[in-house]
Amino acid sequence: MKTTRIKPKWRADKLEQLGSSIFAEVAEWRREAAAAGKDIIDLGIGSPDRAPVPEVRRQLSQAVLKESSYAYPASRGSEAFRRQAAAWMNWRFGVAVDPGSELVSLMGSQDGLAHLALSICNPGDLAIVPDPGYPIYAGSLAIAGVKAWPLPLLEKNGWVPDLDSIPEEIWREASFILLAFPGNPISVTVDLIYLEKLVKLARKWEVLIVHDLAYSEMGFDGYQPLSILQVPGAIDTAVEFHSFSKSFNMAGCRIGFLTGNRDAVGALRELKSNIDYGVFEPVQEAAVTALELAMKGDGQLSVAPLYERRRDIFVEALASAGWLVPKPKATMFIWAPLPKTYGGGGLSDGRSRGFARELLLETGVAVIPGDAFGAQGAGYVRIALVEEEARLLEAAQRIGAFLRK
Repeated sequence: MKTTRIKPKWRADKLEQLGSSIFAEVAEWRREAAAAGKDIIDLGIGSPDRAPVPEVRRQLSQAVLKESSYAYPASRGSEAFRRQAAAWMNWRFGVAVDPGSELVSLMGSQDGLAHLALSICNPGDLAIVPDPGYPIYAGSLAIAGVKAWPLPLLEKNGWVPDLDSIPEEIWREASFILLAFPGNPISVTVDLIYLEKLVKLARKWEVLIVHDLAYSEMGFDGYQPLSILQVPGAIDTAVEFHSFSKSFNMAGCRIGFLTGNRDAVGALRELKSNIDYGVFEPVQEAAVTALELAMKGDGQLSVAPLYERRRDIFVEALASAGWLVPKPKATMFIWAPLPKTYGGGGLSDGRSRGFARELLLETGVAVIPGDAFGAQGAGYVRIALVEEEARLLEAAQRIGAFLRK
């Protein structure tokens, strides 16, 4: 008897593990609220609301007019970009990296985060990732067929990953450990002593450290985020992602870089040379200008004061509205426990999601449910400080009215 062949769904099962569904869900709530006439204040996606400084935009506009700009760029990044990025690493962190073998350009750090596991792991390998964590951390492992071991970030530990809680069998099996200081969604901060311990453990177990430092220029109250490569000898067992999106308001330009251990950097460079042709040359030229301006040291490119001021104004306004949330020491995000006065029952998949949906539909203020970032995010929401101060104050007032109902 002839059997009927079942046609494929034309959609890989692994897509269910990418973690982006909640963002699509929030976008649908946003459309529903807008259709109901709500004025939307979007504090969900962490997209900067400012443009790069005029000098960067001027360099970009001049470069796109050159006929020579439209050839395929070097997939590893132009020599000028790599040299300038290496010079900035030395200026900013006192770290020396070889721009030829220890640095590769990326179409934003998300590009590198999405592809790194594919280039340094085999299917069935294991990686340690934070929970809560930026969705692409676990999503990239699903793409590569790599097993994720979630490292819980707990409030009782100040959200700092407890390295001693990782079982020896996990260290023994792990290919890499991915951490972010400061992180997304939680702006976890650590000192050099912690990073030294991390490097020591990585060396002992021959595990690569992958440090996501996308928020390196967003430290508050005098805090300056650290590079893992500041630990002596760390380059033997660590790589680090850097992004221009948040540091220089260049999110739409899609440029960043990976630097550190030459074997891991080389593996990602080799993979990317087979799947893309690198970053548009004018964007690289604009990025070089941004780094040059930053290295003047006059602070004109610093984004930290803007977000520190927004943080202070918004957190104080929320407190006046009856919602006490902690002040982050870095990044553009607030990690907020659900208000004690919130009386909603939530949805079947968690009160965080129920709170975010009700808040958006009733007030027009969009935030992201904490469980979008992992199981440990239940009971929290992430709020992005990506509106001007007047709009943040308006959002706080609407939230206050919502909580008093």
